[in-house]
Amino acid sequence: MQSKKVGDKASLRVIKKYPNRRLYDTDTSSYITLAEVKRLVIANTPFVVRDAKSGDDLTRSILLQIILEEEAGGAPMFSEQVLANIIRFYGQAMQGYMGPYLEKNIQAMTEMQATLAEKADSLSPEMWSRFLSAQSPMLQGVMGAYVEQSKTVFQQMQKNAEQMLGAFGLKRP
Repeated sequence: MQSKKVGDKASLRVIKKYPNRRLYDTDTSSYITLAEVKRLVIANTPFVVRDAKSGDDLTRSILLQIILEEEAGGAPMFSEQVLANIIRFYGQAMQGYMGPYLEKNIQAMTEMQATLAEKADSLSPEMWSRFLSAQSPMLQGVMGAYVEQSKTVFQQMQKNAEQMLGAFGLKRP
């Protein structure tokens, strides 16, 4: 498979969704399942899901379906409390800040995971066990960087919210 650049619309893999809820991959000229779409996500393959009739972009809807299936599949990532809190952000002043905040934190976690995976390749199982049990400085450094980045993002979000509220004549007590 050729590599494709993200953002280049001509190189996006197009998946069509038909009224019968079937997904058709135009690259392979075959029907695919949500599990196969999930594999595209995991492989970082750029794609778009389009309604076969209207051409509307349904990518977010399909990604949410995948998340729903994963959450219902035994080992959910989100607790009921987290889901309720996310719902509460809709329609609130902070809704516009929540998405970027979560996106930056997930990106930081992804980078931390990649760093750990890179370091883990050279460790035997015994060394890996000692590495984790000793809470090595590298792990502390990675976690510290994540916490610091998260704190910075949150402080920027808070500053933006205060500016927005100030524009409406509202001040924080």
